[in-house]
This record gives sequence, C-alpha cells and structure tokens, in this order.
Amino acid sequence: MDQLIPVKNFISGFTTCQYLRNEKVEQVALEDKQLGVHKVWSKLKHKLVQPPPELPKAEPAPCGDNESSLPAPEYAWEALYPEGSINPSGEIPGGFGFYLSGPPAFAKSLENASEAVFSYRMMIQEGWEWVKGGKVPGVFGGNGDLSYGCTGGRQEERCQCFNLRPMWRPNSVGELYAYFPLTTENRDQLLAVPPKSIENSDYGFSVGRDAFRFDRAVGRWIAVAFRIKLNDVGCTNGEIELWIDGQSVIKTDGLTLRSSQDGKIKGMHFQTFFGGNGKDWASPKDQKAWFADVSGVIVH
Repeated sequence: MDQLIPVKNFISGFTTCQYLRNEKVEQVALEDKQLGVHKVWSKLKHKLVQPPPELPKAEPAPCGDNESSLPAPEYAWEALYPEGSINPSGEIPGGFGFYLSGPPAFAKSLENASEAVFSYRMMIQEGWEWVKGGKVPGVFGGNGDLSYGCTGGRQEERCQCFNLRPMWRPNSVGELYAYFPLTTENRDQLLAVPPKSIENSDYGFSVGRDAFRFDRAVGRWIAVAFRIKLNDVGCTNGEIELWIDGQSVIKTDGLTLRSSQDGKIKGMHFQTFFGGNGKDWASPKDQKAWFADVSGVIVH
C-alpha cells in the first residue's frame, strides 16, 4: 500500500488495485463511469487490456531501492503512441487523454479537500525509445472550468489553475512539469528544487529534472504518486510532492496554488503523449505503455 498511498493518515479514498485493502478505501473497477472519467480526447482510445507480463529481474534491486512489492495488475489502460505521433495538436494522434475525478462519493468529498494524494502504476514497453521527451498522467485543479486546459502554453487566467504531470526527457531522465500561478514566490520555490529546475513560464516549469529515472518502468510496473496541499487564501503555504515506488523524489512548499476559496483540487489529468512541439519530438516507431491501479485519498 505504501507505493500507491504513501501517507499514513487519510480520511477516505478509492483504488482500482485489487491487492490494496483498507477499510477507508473504496474498491472500484478500472472503468470510465466508476472513476468519473470526462473530457476524453475523441480521437484516442484508452482500451482496457490484459497487459504483457513483466520482464524477469536481471539482478537484485540496489540497496535502498524501494521497488514495488505489489503483484502485477491483471488489467490496465493501454496507450498507443504510433510512429510519428506527437502532442494532441499533431497530425498523428498518440497516447490518450482525459480528466478523472474519482467515484461519486470521493469526488463530492474532494470539493472541500485541502490536501489529497493521487497515484497509479505504469509500465513501458520493452525497447522503448525516449527521443526528446513526453508526458504521463498527473493532477490538476483550479477555479471551476478554468481548471481545464491549464497546459500547452496557455496564458489566460493562469492564476486560476494548476497542473502537474511527470515528464521523461532523453535517456529516461524524469522531472515534474508544472503549470502554476505565475507569482514570484512560485517561481523562486520551483526553481530551487534539486537537482535542476528550469523556467519556461510560457510553457510551464521543469521541476526537479533528473530527480528520478523512467528506465525502471521499461518492462516493469512502477508506482507514481502525487500529494497536493492547497495554500490558505492569501498565504504561500501550498505544497507538492512526488513519489516513485514509495520514495519521495520531489518535494517543495511555500507555494500559491489558488488565490480564492474557489480554487479546488479537481482530480487527475490522465494524459500521455510524446512532446514537446515539433516533429523531432515524435515517437520513432509504434510504442505502448500501460496504466493501472488508479487511486486517490483525501488527507485533509
């Protein structure tokens, strides 16, 4: 449970992981209706499939490597990245994309939550080619409908939304790609995250580049978990944290995620694709990844 829910105290939650048992956590199926899936990219599918078996372990995990102890999931959403596919506006669509608010009871409770954790497990196809980079699912929030589309270089109403998605770079280097309200405090805090953080405020912030690697997901399941704590209105006390297989790899505080009580944690932005912009970001061949064990808990 520590990999998918890496916090000890929480109020309630949900999971599609059949191996996770807790009286506070509702068991649900990996199905759109049960998980509150909405705003689905019409050109892309997220087929429910039986994923391929994991690759055998070549050698014991390094000392301190918090490798997942959960059995492999039986079913997963499959993402196909065809040769030449790039971001959602590209000529060849690839990956998939939608928003996910969780089961009805959880989504209702989320309206009043100030802190929550969301997670999933993912596996990348053997022989994966990283090219320049791409994104995998994350979390989002903000003021009403302004919380949607808080990506892709959007400038309007940036103070009314936030979006966090992990991103791989060349050679599997990982980071957290962040769209936050453009305040001086946010900029300073995000750029201070080690080992390296980069500002491109038109297109977001690359936070904690090389804090982890995605190569561990090639042919094997890894757990990705996010914690979001909203700031009190008028204060810079928001927090974010990212775990990979239960290990905290990126964490920062002193943030502003909202400027009014209308700013809410909305759920997961379940989006994945190659890109970046430009054909040099495109997948060089047909590739696949799988996503399963979607989970969420309300901390406060």
